[in-house]
Amino acid sequence: MCVMCVGPELLEQRPRSSSGLGRLLSISGMIRLLCALIASWGGAQGDTASFTLRDFRFASGDTLPLLRVHYRTLGNPRRDAAGVVRNAVLILHGTGGTGAQFLTPVFAGELFGPGQPLDTATHYLILPDNIGHGASSKPSDGLHARFPHYDYGDMVEAQYRLVTEGLRVDHLLLVMGTSMGCMHSWIWAERHAGFVEGVVPLACVPTQIAGRNRMLRRMILDDIRTDPDWRGGDYAAPPRGLRAALQILFVMSSSPLQLQRTAPTRDSADAYISRWVDARARATDANDMLYQFDASRDYDPRADLERITVPVLAINSADDVINPPELGLMERLIARVPRGRYVLIPTSEITRGHGTHTVAAAWKQYFAPFAAGLEAHASR
Repeated sequence: MCVMCVGPELLEQRPRSSSGLGRLLSISGMIRLLCALIASWGGAQGDTASFTLRDFRFASGDTLPLLRVHYRTLGNPRRDAAGVVRNAVLILHGTGGTGAQFLTPVFAGELFGPGQPLDTATHYLILPDNIGHGASSKPSDGLHARFPHYDYGDMVEAQYRLVTEGLRVDHLLLVMGTSMGCMHSWIWAERHAGFVEGVVPLACVPTQIAGRNRMLRRMILDDIRTDPDWRGGDYAAPPRGLRAALQILFVMSSSPLQLQRTAPTRDSADAYISRWVDARARATDANDMLYQFDASRDYDPRADLERITVPVLAINSADDVINPPELGLMERLIARVPRGRYVLIPTSEITRGHGTHTVAAAWKQYFAPFAAGLEAHASR
C-alpha cells in the first residue's frame, strides 16, 4: 500500500518558531537537507516509457486488446560473457502507488547513490506502474467498471512480460516490493525462482488476507460500491463514498506514534486528516481504487512456500497496523521457506507504521548485506 502520509509526517517534524524568520530558516534548512539527500544519489528521474501487451488474457478469462505497462528505468543492464543480464533489480510499488514513489530521498537517497546497495552506476533498476496504477492501463482510462477485474497473478504476469519481452532482460538479481509489491514478491519467488536470485518482501505476510486486514479492505470496497452516486462505476462526479474509503485507508496506513507527534492537539489532528483526505480525494479515482483493493481477493501463496528455492529476506515493522506482529503469522510461515529470513523492525522515531517499507534507513542494515550476497553469488 502506498502510504502517502509518510511524506507529510517527515516534513512537518521540523523545528517550529513563532517568528516569520524562524519559519523561513526552518524551511530553508529543510530544503537544503532534501537537496543534499537528492544530490547524494544524483536525483535522477530515470528513463520512462510504456510497453504494450497485445490481447492480454487475464486469469478471469477476459482479454484486453492493448494493455499498457508504464515503467521507469535507472542505470544500464550489464551482461556477462554468456550475454545474461546480471544487475537488474525489479522494484514493485504498493496499492495506489507508482514506480515514481521510489525516487524520494527516504528511499532512493538511501539506496541508489554512489556506494549504496542499489547504486545506479552499477545496477539496472526497473520501476513499473502496475496494472490499474499510474500511467499503466486502468479503469479510469475509459472502461470504468467494464475494465477486466485483474488480480495479483495478472499483475505479476504483466511485470514478467515487461521484463522479458519489453526490456529483453533474461535474469533478475533481485525482486523487492512494498505492501502490494511485497505480496507480488512472494508470487515471483514461487513462479519464477529460476529467473531471480532473491526476493525482499517489505510489509506483508505470505498468506490469504483475512481477519481485520480483510475487513478493512472490504469496508473500502463497500464504501464505494454501496454509494448511490457510484452508479455501477459510471459516475459523473466522484462518489461521496470515496472519501469514506480514503479515511479507512488512512487508518490502515498510519502510525500512532508519529501521528501523535505530528498532531498533538485536537485542532492540529483535525487539520491534518482534512488536508490528507482532501489531497487524496483530488488525486484518486473511485473505480481505480476499487479495482486496486479488489485485486488482492485471491492472494494466498501458502501452499508453495516450501518450494521456494531462492533466498528471501522478509521485513515487517512492529507498528504496522495492517500486519501486526502479535498475530505471529510471519514467524510460523517463514519457517516453511527453506532459505527464508524474517526481520521485525522495532517501533522507533524513524518507523512510519506500514509506511516503514519505504523508509530505507529503518531496514538498510539488513538489506545491504543480503543484496551484496546475491551479487556475490550471481558473479560466480
